[in-house]
Amino acid sequence: MIKSQLILSGLLLTSSLPAYAVVDPLTPQSAEYQVNYGSIELGRARYQLPAPEGNIYHYRFDSDLSLLMLTDKRTIKSTFSFDGKKLTPMRYIQQRTGTGSDFSDQTAYVLDQKLVHSSYKDKRDKFPYTDDLYDPLSAQLQFRLDITAGAKTMHYDLLKSGKVDDYDFKVLGQERITLESGSYDTVKIEVVRESTKRQTFFWMAPQLAYLPVQLTHYEKGSKQLDIKLLNYQFEQNAIGQTRIKGSISEHLDAENGDTGNSDTGKENKTQQPTLESKVTSPEGTTDAKAETKPETEPEPGFKP
Repeated sequence: MIKSQLILSGLLLTSSLPAYAVVDPLTPQSAEYQVNYGSIELGRARYQLPAPEGNIYHYRFDSDLSLLMLTDKRTIKSTFSFDGKKLTPMRYIQQRTGTGSDFSDQTAYVLDQKLVHSSYKDKRDKFPYTDDLYDPLSAQLQFRLDITAGAKTMHYDLLKSGKVDDYDFKVLGQERITLESGSYDTVKIEVVRESTKRQTFFWMAPQLAYLPVQLTHYEKGSKQLDIKLLNYQFEQNAIGQTRIKGSISEHLDAENGDTGNSDTGKENKTQQPTLESKVTSPEGTTDAKAETKPETEPEPGFKP
């Protein structure tokens, strides 16, 4: 079985972001990641956050992973509201298909009753609603908001798979890392656990609104899963924020002196900064537990 929880990995392609290119964790955006188990590429995962409808947001995750003849495809959607500081989940839906049993996981937050209705596979249940209770997708964005606000330790309760689990995180410090897609100044985060048999680290880029650029998970000291950002895009919004976009192909174009748009009839892309650097401590991966038989369960949280 392969379990993966994605929260995901971004590219900077010139020397510094333009002062007018202001982004925050809730800026409309998309990001695509490559998921590896050891040296084996399992597939791709993609996150999409379109422009909100008033103060209502819809966040989406799609993954398509495979190992040998085994497959796992997921579509996950989270709907939440935002009061300017905190996210409030409203609805969460996960649909899984592939090798083994298909299943769905759904939750509905009935705030006026302080209840959360859960339906996981054939099990239905109710849970009390608390202010620190999130679904796995909305928790990722709340995490980025809290880090942006300067938090050094974080605690969240996540309702997933028909049960509530608590998650704790701490900031380890700053680190510059280099991936095939580029080099990044990052903040390194660790999932707090009582035992070191399972360790999860991820690296987030402050200049990209703390978008994760890499997530690495270890089991008994051995790297199990590695998730790395392939490309990202922050869209323009109603007040004219500049589009920020990065990809491996753009990085190669920049090296060749081509900063224009390769698509005919479109405007030139905004050139992005490249931070020249070397990896100081290449450890880190996604939280996902992989065995030789993948009934993949890539739940998009911070902890496997």
